[in-house]
Amino acid sequence: MQDTTSSPLAPDYGETPGVQYLAPIREVDPDIYEAILAETRRQQTGIELIPSENYVSRAVLSAIGTVFTNKYSEGYAGKRYYGGNENVDIIETLAIERAKQLFGAEHANVQPYSGSPANMAVYYGLLEPGDTVMGLALPDGGHLTHGWKVNFSAHFFNSVQYPVNPETGLLDYDVVWELAREHKPKLIWAGATAYPRVLEFDKFAQIAEDVGAYFAADIAHISGLVATGLHPDPVPYADAVTMTTHKMLRGPRGAMILTKEEHARAIDRAVFPGLQGGPHDHVTAAIAVCLKEASKEEYVEYCNQIVRNAKALAEALIERGFELVSGGTDNHLMLVDLTNKGVPGKVAQKALDRAGITLNANMVPGDKRSAFDPSGIRLGTPAVTTRGFKEDEMRKIAGWLADVIENIEDKATIERVRHEVEEVCEQFPLWY
Repeated sequence: MQDTTSSPLAPDYGETPGVQYLAPIREVDPDIYEAILAETRRQQTGIELIPSENYVSRAVLSAIGTVFTNKYSEGYAGKRYYGGNENVDIIETLAIERAKQLFGAEHANVQPYSGSPANMAVYYGLLEPGDTVMGLALPDGGHLTHGWKVNFSAHFFNSVQYPVNPETGLLDYDVVWELAREHKPKLIWAGATAYPRVLEFDKFAQIAEDVGAYFAADIAHISGLVATGLHPDPVPYADAVTMTTHKMLRGPRGAMILTKEEHARAIDRAVFPGLQGGPHDHVTAAIAVCLKEASKEEYVEYCNQIVRNAKALAEALIERGFELVSGGTDNHLMLVDLTNKGVPGKVAQKALDRAGITLNANMVPGDKRSAFDPSGIRLGTPAVTTRGFKEDEMRKIAGWLADVIENIEDKATIERVRHEVEEVCEQFPLWY
């Protein structure tokens, strides 16, 4: 069995995982208990390849379940509207200082409920309704809140979307520059949910300066790579940097905004009282814990292994005849175009679910299929790396992906892969 005793996720459960901390739920609500237990087993016995998902540590999960969930704390440390917040002030201040230190930021706000509210706060703090904004188009790997047509960011603002080159899958910064000069946006976003290559934040900053725009970077997916120096850093260039805390940072469901000091007051007022009331203090405590974990040398090695695993998985998939958008990856994720395999992304996703491998169907640049039935799949390595998987396991995963997709109707193949997946997962148990 793989030795995971040095990992913060080292196993300490008995025959039935989760019984200890689920016992009170079992007594009060057996239906919810059974659902949680079933999900625990699903995570234990399957391989998680969704790039935006991860496993929190014992310490983070414990922090989420503390008595801080009982408290209201509208305002900021030292300036609360309710009494009894001396301990909340301690945890929020710790979270802020740890975020500033980890990312080298002048100011941090740790109160946003999640990534979309954090991005909304950037709009609220820096812009006026009707201003022009620019962001990467959703079908090309962008995020809803960067101006996609069905989102608030396109409803309240004039949105211009820039593409990737459909032939190469890469950003063309000359095209971004031309669009910026034509439309004169007030804010330009850099960031993605499905872009496997390096983002050149210095170029985005130059474009924004050229047209007199604010520059915001959304690093929700690559936060750990930025923090550990494995990806270019937007903090020196951007007016605001947003991120979720539950992806590569391995924290709770929450978000942070980093800003230059000149924008601190505007962003803080946008978060509260502009967009939300009391922060979720139990989440703030867990954010502080995950930031402390991310400050350790072990986390640097973890992020290095994420990239090594992604490159190994990409290379093994290419060897099996898969077409990767942009031809590979520089970060934690890859986008696979299944057109040459004759299998739509959603069909592949469902078949792989049955085989114990979880990922998501995804559009690819120039996709002729719809978002509900796209041509590609998106997969990443943060969660499996947390679990202890390395390059050898990546090659096994590539083989299983290929076997299922190339034999999409063969139940025997799916059952065989499911059995092999469970055997490997037993060697890398989670602590839950």
